[in-house]
Amino acid sequence: MRLRHMAPALAAIGLLAACGGSDGGGNYDRPTASPPPPVMEEAADYGGVSKRAAGQAYGDPQSAPAPDRPDAEPGAEQYIAYSHSLGLRLPKGGVDTMMQAHVKACQDAGTNTCIVINSNIYNSNEDYVSGNVSLRAKPDWIEAFLGAVDEATEEAGGEITSRSTRAEDLTREIIDTDSRLDAQRTLQGRLEGLLERRDGTLGDLLQIERELARVTGDIESIEAQLKALRLRVSMSSLDISYETKMPAFSGSRSNPLGEALGDFFYNLSAAIGAVITAFAVGLPWLLLIGLFLWIWLKLIWPRVRRRKQKPEPKQS
Repeated sequence: MRLRHMAPALAAIGLLAACGGSDGGGNYDRPTASPPPPVMEEAADYGGVSKRAAGQAYGDPQSAPAPDRPDAEPGAEQYIAYSHSLGLRLPKGGVDTMMQAHVKACQDAGTNTCIVINSNIYNSNEDYVSGNVSLRAKPDWIEAFLGAVDEATEEAGGEITSRSTRAEDLTREIIDTDSRLDAQRTLQGRLEGLLERRDGTLGDLLQIERELARVTGDIESIEAQLKALRLRVSMSSLDISYETKMPAFSGSRSNPLGEALGDFFYNLSAAIGAVITAFAVGLPWLLLIGLFLWIWLKLIWPRVRRRKQKPEPKQS
């Protein structure tokens, strides 16, 4: 009789395990469940995505039609993450002041609008200072901030050396992750239903609990991934680099003429040392060549010359 009750439970467990998978990354048919709740309720700006698409991502049924509706706008599900970079060159003493102003502007906007990821400053010498600031903020705020930076840099006598914007399409990654999450939640609900009925032996119930714990862990991991992806869409990144504009004449800048005059005696002594070294290396060879010339001129050449001057005997 107990085996008759265990058979449906064991068959259901095998079917659910085949649907769920151990890694949560299989191919699932997207269920008809409602979209997940909003990840960031305060995100009023959607990173360049249309309001309809953003509403669908954050579970707003009024602003987001279902994917299978015929009146859905083509390409409505677009999730684009933007990243900006800016390079500034400022007069002496302007790097630290500009950096502090930018960090303060982000902090005054609040963490729901702008977050300072990191801020670094480097003092190479008394005249040259460099640094960088990384921000993550809403696209509208970044657009207004960049306009203010242009004006402030011009007023400070600086210049913008580089500017770039990069867009990354996260649509497919977000949709796939959302599908995995829905499938795991469906699997979780079925496991909970089996556990509530409490059919089968104690071993069967423990197996269901272990599977339920694994699925719950997968759901938490996928939710974290989805939250990070949506955060990249709702808040763009901005990297700003700063450097000091070097003057034409600076105490810290090298002076070629002064260095040449200062190194005159060093270079002269080095040249004399090189000559002495060359003479020391070549002296044995000079002595050997001189000895060979002396032997040739004193011993060999006179004999050769006498032989050439000796008259030949006359023939009768």
